[in-house]
Amino acid sequence: MESDPYVRRRVPWAPEVLISMTGWVEHVVWWHAHPLTFLGAERDALPPGAPAVPRLRAFEPWLDYLVELGCNGLALGPVFASATHGYDTVDHLRVDPRLGTEDDLRRLLDECRRRGIRVLFDGVFNHVGRDFGPFRDVLANGRSSSYKNWFRLDFDGDGPDGFGYADFEGHRHLVALNHDEPAVVDYVAEVLRHWLDFGIDGWRLDAAYAVPLPFWHAAVGRAREKHPDAWFVGEVLHGDYPAWVSDGGLDSVTQYELWKAIWSSLNDLNFFELAWALERHDTFSATFAPMTFVGNHDVTRLASALTEPRHLGLALAVLFTVGGVPSVYAGDEQAFQGVKRDREFGDDEVRPPFPPAPADLAAYGWPTYHLHQQLIGLRRRHPWLHRATTRKLVVTNKQLAYESVAPDGAHRLIVLLNAATEPYDFDVTTSGPLHVVSSHDGTDHGTSVPGPGWSVLEPA
Repeated sequence: MESDPYVRRRVPWAPEVLISMTGWVEHVVWWHAHPLTFLGAERDALPPGAPAVPRLRAFEPWLDYLVELGCNGLALGPVFASATHGYDTVDHLRVDPRLGTEDDLRRLLDECRRRGIRVLFDGVFNHVGRDFGPFRDVLANGRSSSYKNWFRLDFDGDGPDGFGYADFEGHRHLVALNHDEPAVVDYVAEVLRHWLDFGIDGWRLDAAYAVPLPFWHAAVGRAREKHPDAWFVGEVLHGDYPAWVSDGGLDSVTQYELWKAIWSSLNDLNFFELAWALERHDTFSATFAPMTFVGNHDVTRLASALTEPRHLGLALAVLFTVGGVPSVYAGDEQAFQGVKRDREFGDDEVRPPFPPAPADLAAYGWPTYHLHQQLIGLRRRHPWLHRATTRKLVVTNKQLAYESVAPDGAHRLIVLLNAATEPYDFDVTTSGPLHVVSSHDGTDHGTSVPGPGWSVLEPA
């Protein structure tokens, strides 16, 4: 097996996951982009033998843009060779030719390093595309394939291939891996290490919720042996979030519960939902720092999800004043609109191509960009927010006041959210005077907030 291109190095099964030393993540704010669509790549893979298109170089004008926004991390969607959208990987160790070559990727990472930007890769290890080498071997050799145990196959089942196989949520072009197979653990661990060796800082693990926790524990544990400062975040929609950290060995998971509560509580004018979600968020934050967001490549954009456009600032105020690792989906900072559709190519609206340079963006989006700058700047001035917990002060249908408190209790901020159209005077009892450090209109209104609007106050 040593010559097998899909198992490059055998190591013993990892008995323990090493303790993570990812202190740098306390200060990171991610800017998340889906490269294939961001850069206007073809919808389908290039024909075999076609020359690579160096599109990754077109990211360079956007690096200063994300730094000026206040971010210092670039969370890249899939960059590996795939059949279509990137989540149907066919080779985890080769750059998708629609994006360029490994040299183009190296140049992008070097430019990120020069600016102090951390880089996160998106890895799809629950399933693969049908053109993935080991699955093609199964298609060619059936029961005789040395890779038959890599997948959950039913050779007695019906199907156009002469056998059946498990897929991802009914998508037949996404072939589910068999995570009980040691060779699959070997392969994924090697892919994780390979790109960490290349220079990335961590991994977003796609569809982590569909993969057994012992698998993550083993594969991530091996990667940490050489890269203890790498950060691993799993895509988890709901459920026992802390289990992916305690039992799966990950550092974080995507905080979908909070994402949903932010926009739906504003749309429904029901801040009791958000208050409850923040209580849940605190229980997670006691164990780890969740990855927080108000938009990503898989959901309707915030500017389209909100029924009242003036509520956008309230949503952002929550994102940047609660515990976690914030992520901004590229374009949300420009008030891009786009609705996720339940149909073929239903992601197109939320994954549009970007212009060649920031100067080519439409004028209407820059006020939202500056709002992001304002709130990201606030977060940077208060890095303890990374592990902050919240305490409810005022909760009504249309108003919410909460206190974000540092783990040691030495620092705190008070956040006032007024979703109503009329002003609201919050009854906030404190032991001393407060001053406004940020607000929707840049004005110090004290504890009275015009509607709709928000303010962040700090003890004097």
